[in-house]
Amino acid sequence: MKLRPLLGALCALALAGCAPSASSGKTVLRVAGWGGAGDDSEAARIEREVYAEFERRHPGVEIQKENIPGSQDYVRKLLLSFIAGAEPDIIRLDASSAAVFIDNGALMDLTPLVEGENGIDLDDYFPNVTDIARRGKALYAIPIDFTPMVVYYNRRLFDEAGVPYPEPDWTWDDFLAKAKALTREGQYGTTFTNWMPGWLPWVWSGGGDVLGASGKAVGTADSDATVRAVAWLRDLVTVHKVAPSLSQMAAEGAAPFANAQAAMETSGHWNLVTLASAPKVKLEEVGIAPIPVARKGMPPTTVLYESGWSIGKNCRNPELAWEFIRYYTSAEVQRKLQKTGIGVCARKDSA
Repeated sequence: MKLRPLLGALCALALAGCAPSASSGKTVLRVAGWGGAGDDSEAARIEREVYAEFERRHPGVEIQKENIPGSQDYVRKLLLSFIAGAEPDIIRLDASSAAVFIDNGALMDLTPLVEGENGIDLDDYFPNVTDIARRGKALYAIPIDFTPMVVYYNRRLFDEAGVPYPEPDWTWDDFLAKAKALTREGQYGTTFTNWMPGWLPWVWSGGGDVLGASGKAVGTADSDATVRAVAWLRDLVTVHKVAPSLSQMAAEGAAPFANAQAAMETSGHWNLVTLASAPKVKLEEVGIAPIPVARKGMPPTTVLYESGWSIGKNCRNPELAWEFIRYYTSAEVQRKLQKTGIGVCARKDSA
């Protein structure tokens, strides 16, 4: 295969997909985030109102929202836009995707803007959430919201199967026993998605990790504890058959937990927004439990999954981009967004 024509075609596609329209004669501010263009949820509606209000307050400015659907494609497509020199001005990144952009020098250090004349007070934000995007003294994102990862469970399905609800100190053995008891024709005990914030807390709760103190994976990601945890998660699908495979989930095109086809699921706060409108699950039927530990006596552990706004290093209008971030993360806007329940606000006064 000839790589040069292929790369050229990919770059052309990126440029075609990201080039702003100048027909309006306005200053276009390109904002990238995840989600589909047809999202009609309450959270999407409120966000559109926030964008419209920013445009009203800044005559001559047009926000061009660039939604990238699919968690697996988000980073890849954004990286391609950087390679093509067609990256957005403002980028929403999460705790699992920010590192690749930070470590490759793709983002602007926001510290001078934070400390400048039109800066913000970082004491207004939870420090452990803010520090996720820090590297030394440099800060590459202003946090929007965060969530712990937890186990959601369907009380109705538990009751129908006569399975006791999870205890706060439950273990992997307890989880597997419940998953087996809840698996039957047309119903799985749990789900599993190959997504880092979804499986990392399980690795931690088993005493493993991905990166060591030196920041390297060798000797840590391949440690006995980490390998044991990954193998245990794999066996949920391949050995115990209590969770659908990724190909099965893709083929069915459905969310098993939201459709009452799975009794448990590891997810974040945003899941409550989905479940509030799920046709086959009532919100009052949903229970929440901590990630189980590998053995009794181990401390429960979870991921602090955060999302925040970053500015591309080659942003054409960094002052305007910063003004948008200041506005979006202000107490005024965050109080509106918090009503959606999609996450816990990173601001102390709004959380």
